Amino acid sequence: MHAAHHSVQDLIGSSAQMSDLRSYVPKVAQAEVPVLIQGETGTGKERVAALIHELGPRRDGPFVAVNSAALPEHLVESEFFGHAKGAFTGAVAAHEGKFMAADGGTLFLDEIGEMSLTAQSKLLRTLETGEVTPLGSNRTHKVNVRVVAATNEDLDECVARGTFRADLFYRINVARLWVAPLRNRTDDIGPILSHFITGLNDRYGRHVEPPDEDLLDALHDYQWPGNIRELRNFAEALFIDPPENRPVHMEDLPDGYRRLLETHQVTRLPERDQIMEALEETHWNKAQAARKLNWSRMTLYRKLDKYEIDEEPGE
Repeated sequence: MHAAHHSVQDLIGSSAQMSDLRSYVPKVAQAEVPVLIQGETGTGKERVAALIHELGPRRDGPFVAVNSAALPEHLVESEFFGHAKGAFTGAVAAHEGKFMAADGGTLFLDEIGEMSLTAQSKLLRTLETGEVTPLGSNRTHKVNVRVVAATNEDLDECVARGTFRADLFYRINVARLWVAPLRNRTDDIGPILSHFITGLNDRYGRHVEPPDEDLLDALHDYQWPGNIRELRNFAEALFIDPPENRPVHMEDLPDGYRRLLETHQVTRLPERDQIMEALEETHWNKAQAARKLNWSRMTLYRKLDKYEIDEEPGE
């Protein structure tokens, strides 16, 4: 996943959240401080972490990713700090561990909120001393690592509950970024989907065109619990039996996706009513109504046009 030609343009989308991220990431990258990236699963936190690495002074060093949630408790230490040969049953060879592998570069700790308290205190010690001692060894090694952590949990709450160490939280929470879920930036769905479709067209030598307006509206209505990862799967599903040289319609979708989007549309207020409701609640302030609907003003104007909603009634 790590290639040295990423740029902030990889953070696709016209939403305010994405343009904020595009302007903030390079500054954070240059600052070389610890970073905490918050966001739901599938929002692309690892991609943001890789960008921070590549736009910073350590871009020539390694970028090493560890998923803290996927590690069984008894392997956390040897995974992070390495182990000497014979340190425990099954340790047939020495293993250097992620901290030493990331020396001179960036260590990306994904889902850090899932880490056990024991592992957290060992991690904190390494961050404070800059030293690791492999299991079963009495030699310490100096390491110089920038830590970028990510979590889909609310770490402030975890600290309050006592499942996350406050001192570790202060240590990693120097620069904090938030990657918004897709349902809060529906305007980005179209551009991201087009980006995936272009890539898949290249890969398969096809000419699939982005969705028509009705399908795009349905995609905007859907909540995308799996975020960009789910949108990527959706794009790949389009290529099972794709239409050529015309926009994708709702009828072109595999059954599962069509049913998913249709049931979702049925369970919400019809779009025109939703717009009217938002306009009435904001006294016809279009900027506020657009925010309420999680749309850009451009999208709102397009829809006002589509439903022929002119001006406030009684004007």
